[in-house]
Amino acid sequence: MTKIHRIGQIVPSSNLTMETEIPALLKLRESIRPERFTFHSARMRMKTVKKEELAAMDAQSDRCALELSDAALDVLGYACLVATMSMGLGYHRVSEKRLHERTVENGHPAPVVTSAGALVDGLKVLGAKKIVVVAPYMRPLTELVVNYIANEGIEVIDYVALEIPDNLDVARHDCQRLPEIVKGLRYSEADAVVVSACVQMPSLPVVPLVEALTGKPTLSAAVATTYAMLKALGLERVAPAGGALLSGAY
Repeated sequence: MTKIHRIGQIVPSSNLTMETEIPALLKLRESIRPERFTFHSARMRMKTVKKEELAAMDAQSDRCALELSDAALDVLGYACLVATMSMGLGYHRVSEKRLHERTVENGHPAPVVTSAGALVDGLKVLGAKKIVVVAPYMRPLTELVVNYIANEGIEVIDYVALEIPDNLDVARHDCQRLPEIVKGLRYSEADAVVVSACVQMPSLPVVPLVEALTGKPTLSAAVATTYAMLKALGLERVAPAGGALLSGAY
């Protein structure tokens, strides 16, 4: 009998992309591996990407973890990378532990991954010491992300802040612009490229293209979150079109 893994997603209310790119990667994986996946979401209110609204949104994540655990899911993924990072250095560890505890208290324990922790861990899996980053956030929030990553021992040698305040506009950003944006960064000096430090900014169609363009391992918050979910499920971390991290080499 084919094993079905049930994926829970804790999603900002205005997010359109986590529920498309992560399922897309796992559905592509189904073409080469026997495991199957279903997807289930709970939402936290958030419309504008600013620190105060992100903090208010994060406070709703406990409710979402509780609601999702009612369905006895196999893993929970918490999106909004910048919300986690804006809560303080190393906060992804606090968030993952607390949300896991909600599932335990509800009698359906499930591992919890955050997109913030997944990105940091994914970069470490790749052995990246120096990176370049594309982020959709306003410059102060982008600098916060850069400092958060640096605190984890990874140097951001160059980055671009696209300064898109409205979260729906982040989802509308044309991912075909990303290769040209990356060309303007010092990627030749980097060990890896983060083509989207946000699970709301689409990038999946161009991950292989940017990897070919730069000659560097290329990942996004969605790619890293998929890797972390597969790891938490004890499955081989492989998915077509997912770049180096999901190539099966790691």
